[in-house]
Amino acid sequence: MGEIEDAIERADREGFTREPPKTLKSQIRYLIKQLGSAKAVAEEIGVTADSVNRYRRGARRHARADVAARIDDAVRARWQPQVRRRRRRQAAATGGITVETRARFGYTAPVGTTDDGRFRRLTVHLPPAYARRLFDARAAGAGDREMRGIIAEGFKDVYFQDGGGRAPGLSDVTLNDIDYLDLDY
Repeated sequence: MGEIEDAIERADREGFTREPPKTLKSQIRYLIKQLGSAKAVAEEIGVTADSVNRYRRGARRHARADVAARIDDAVRARWQPQVRRRRRRQAAATGGITVETRARFGYTAPVGTTDDGRFRRLTVHLPPAYARRLFDARAAGAGDREMRGIIAEGFKDVYFQDGGGRAPGLSDVTLNDIDYLDLDY
């Protein structure tokens, strides 16, 4: 996963209305319910089906740290899908997304101005149209590069050009060398 995919996943997890299962036994039961079988869960988390059944029965109360982390990630990735969809739909329709990042922005500008890319720390609220494009691109399986382009275009329109009031000759903003990126919607 890329930085933007990770940021979307973190933003989804911040919207949970209930906490996901905590105990190993309840996490495994949830995964079996979601995936349909102990074999499918075993393939997902990288253990044997027998181990999954031992976790489910409570014969093993603790998994190795790496396995426990994979189990927790698998549960959180599937937890409250309706809440996730509702929040994304709302962001794409009315709310928009807030992007906080520290990254190097490069851009093409008219002759006589600087176009040197430099690190900036920005927090910008992008309109719903950009949220819709970002979520549609993610659903279509777009890569990190394409999603960066959508966010960079939003920064160009909202931050750099202030909705058309500034820098009319600015074109082709790029988002490079992301130090961190967080989304909120």
